[in-house]
Amino acid sequence: MFNASKENPFTGPHQQTRVVTAGAAPDEAKGAIIMVHGRGATAESILTLSNNFDNMGEFHLAAPQASQNTWYPYSFLMPTEKNEPGLSSGLQAIFNIMTNLEEKGIPKEKIIFLGFSQGACLASEFVARHPAKYGGLISFSGGLIGDSVNAQNYSGNLEDMPYFTGCSDIDAHIPEERVHESAAVFEKLGADVTKKIYPGMPHTIIQDEIAEAAKIINRVIG
Repeated sequence: MFNASKENPFTGPHQQTRVVTAGAAPDEAKGAIIMVHGRGATAESILTLSNNFDNMGEFHLAAPQASQNTWYPYSFLMPTEKNEPGLSSGLQAIFNIMTNLEEKGIPKEKIIFLGFSQGACLASEFVARHPAKYGGLISFSGGLIGDSVNAQNYSGNLEDMPYFTGCSDIDAHIPEERVHESAAVFEKLGADVTKKIYPGMPHTIIQDEIAEAAKIINRVIG
């Protein structure tokens, strides 16, 4: 299983794309949010989610752009090798942003990962493969990546990191069972898990999910 690193960085399609930023400069920010867009979307589109939260002026926001607007080509339920090199390239892109933020003075415990749909899957997979005491993980309609979830593939300690996962019970892209399986892995890794399944919800983000995400965001600067 690939883990991103500084020493032997993966080079793939997403290493050639831009990172869009907003909010406070890193050296003035109280925290940072790495925001990962979904399939077919853009870095700019995921950044608009920040309009739903207070205190965004105190955060540095960073959103990587996927090559051709897609992090990996097939469903996240396919074997991981089918989604290479996009998958590993996306994980490396998130890692590079995180390490850059650390170098600019924002520690891991002040960095939140947020994603929607394919972006939520990628962000979740990143945190599970690179566990540490982060500021939090916010997964809007996402789960761990692969044709199955094997908890033994993930090791480390998230040290009570807050993790919110919300999804519909009828989502056409994210099976409810995968949400439960993913939450179980994060519990094993020591996350403070909040999981909500919303009956009949479309593939979108609703206000209750925004409220749950705000708890994590406010906790970082509270």
